[in-house]
Amino acid sequence: MKLGSASHQLWGDYIEAGSWAVVAAITGGEIEVRGARPEDIEVVAAVLRRLNVECAMDSDVFRVDRSRPRAAGRITTGLWPGFPSDLVSLVTVLATQAEGRTLVHDWLYELRLFALEQLSGMSADLFLCDPHRIIATGPRQLRGRPLDSRDLRSGMALIAAALAADGQSRLAPLETVERGYAQLVERLQGLGATVAKLA
Repeated sequence: MKLGSASHQLWGDYIEAGSWAVVAAITGGEIEVRGARPEDIEVVAAVLRRLNVECAMDSDVFRVDRSRPRAAGRITTGLWPGFPSDLVSLVTVLATQAEGRTLVHDWLYELRLFALEQLSGMSADLFLCDPHRIIATGPRQLRGRPLDSRDLRSGMALIAAALAADGQSRLAPLETVERGYAQLVERLQGLGATVAKLA
């Protein structure tokens, strides 16, 4: 599914801004995110550009346009101002939708293995080199399935994967992801996603 164009207002959280930008790129959509500082978002934008995602920062507006992602070769996390480990899971999902192979290397922490196992269950083409490095090959059509969100950041990555997948997915517990992304379901619906929060 392609997320439509929308604008989100944030208050300086570049991880959240980067998350929404990557979700748009994964689903082949476009988005404008307001409120992140240009100097913070540049580390995210640099990696998106390497993945052939068209994006730009104009004042406090970070814009992602519809793109055809391509493999970036290697993406490595780092201490500030390096690429943040908090976005590794999302960028790995994006790499599954990019043409070619991308090595994602998180030397700070072990990769979010729980989410990556579930991505494999969705038909993602992933090869785990070791607990810190994974190779994603794409583009690969993902398939919907039940998903378990035990971690905030990997939970958001699984939601993005579900939006790009064929078929229906059900993710629980949603509260894990909502801790970091306020009004998550409403925002996704505002972008055109077919999502619902079950009682």
